[in-house]
Amino acid sequence: MTTDPCDGCGAEVSIAGGIANLWSFGGQTTDGMTLEFEDGSEHFLCYACIEQLPDHPTSKDVAALPERTE
Repeated sequence: MTTDPCDGCGAEVSIAGGIANLWSFGGQTTDGMTLEFEDGSEHFLCYACIEQLPDHPTSKDVAALPERTE
């Protein structure tokens, strides 16, 4: 399993799949997703950050998310 940083809080987010999981049938999941906004920008966010976004988010809302200290 690999990780990518969340564009909101900066935390490392696990990403299932790829060569590391080729022969594994375990229940590994991705802990975030890429969101595409109306302005054409894309941001990879963890689920905790997605929950903090308003109903119609923009890139400015992503930039305003607090960094995770954990």
